[in-house]
Amino acid sequence: MTEMEEIYRQHAVTVYRYLLSMTHDESLAEELTQETFYQAVRTLDRYDGSCAVSTWLCAVAKNVYRRHCRKHPETVEIQEWNLPGPGSEETVLASAERVDILRRLHLLPEPGREIMYLRIYGTLSFREIGEIFGKSENWARVTYYRARERLRKEFEHDKDSM
Repeated sequence: MTEMEEIYRQHAVTVYRYLLSMTHDESLAEELTQETFYQAVRTLDRYDGSCAVSTWLCAVAKNVYRRHCRKHPETVEIQEWNLPGPGSEETVLASAERVDILRRLHLLPEPGREIMYLRIYGTLSFREIGEIFGKSENWARVTYYRARERLRKEFEHDKDSM
């Protein structure tokens, strides 16, 4: 097995989940995952080892996604997709309407918005999220918690003002 085949075997699911968290479209995420690994092979000489391979691949994936969005601006719109079933991470979000949640998530400032997408819809661990951002697992947890609390307070405020 070649080195790139081994990298693909180890990291394809992470890259796919990362792209799925941004696209919310399984087939598009699969297509962009393949493009990510194609671009990774083409630019392997630029990888200097200063970060984890998964972090580098997610950076490549982000660039592939941005390129796709520039070529296909109609795909940037929030698409309709299902919320996962209620679980410990989604408890605050599960009771609200899906479109309202998506609208509010979309309005969160970065990096909170992307971390929420990666955690809830990409089902990545805080360790994996930290690696993607080049930060610690604790940073990912704190940033996620703050974004979640901001959403919770917005929902409570709206509920109180009704």
